[in-house]
Amino acid sequence: MATAEKKGGKPAKPAKGGGAPPQQQKKPKGADKKKEEFKQGPHAGVDLPVPSPRLKAYYENTVRARLQEQFDLKNVHEIPTVSKIVVNCGVGEAIKNPKVLDAVIEELAIITGQRPTRRKAKKSIANYGLREGQEIGAAVTMRGARMWEFLDRLITVAIPRIRDFRGVNTRSFDGRGNYSLGVKEQMIFPEINYDMVDQIHGMDITFVTTTNKDDMALALLRELGMPFRGEDKPIIVQS
Repeated sequence: MATAEKKGGKPAKPAKGGGAPPQQQKKPKGADKKKEEFKQGPHAGVDLPVPSPRLKAYYENTVRARLQEQFDLKNVHEIPTVSKIVVNCGVGEAIKNPKVLDAVIEELAIITGQRPTRRKAKKSIANYGLREGQEIGAAVTMRGARMWEFLDRLITVAIPRIRDFRGVNTRSFDGRGNYSLGVKEQMIFPEINYDMVDQIHGMDITFVTTTNKDDMALALLRELGMPFRGEDKPIIVQS
């Protein structure tokens, strides 16, 4: 016979590497129902595609062509863009009160939409009571869609809320196409609830670009709407 049979007339299991594929694992009861319930209420639309950030679309449709024409770039890969944004916050008070750092991390997570990483001291400083390896700060590195959304909110919402704002400094480039911006208080971000803040703190925001020339990085940020000092009002990107 082509197929051997076990005692009792039951067919034997097929040999490895041949025979019918194993049966698919059955879904637990109620799995489809739970999936449908998840899509309802506050989770409605979770299965829909996420639209591209409007500032990214503005860069691709408008800014790229302007920069290519302004600097006479033959290769499209030479057109500068923002590769990442780093938000760093040093918390000196964490030396004596570690709970202050926990509050700063929670606020950075609300502002950026991404969980920050804790920064540790690289060496001990006896005058400040600082020990090597002690947590004294937090940082967030954003890329992709989250980076573009943060940059959009920073330019159009947060920066105009700065008291007596006269524009950001054009001399804060590092000579390699990267720009740093200091923020004195986290209250400029509307995501922060004033009544829930225990302590005011600042942060440093660094814009890392794909070019190593400051003039190209300046033109890029200017076209994206960064309100530099002594220039016209920032560009409002239409959604």
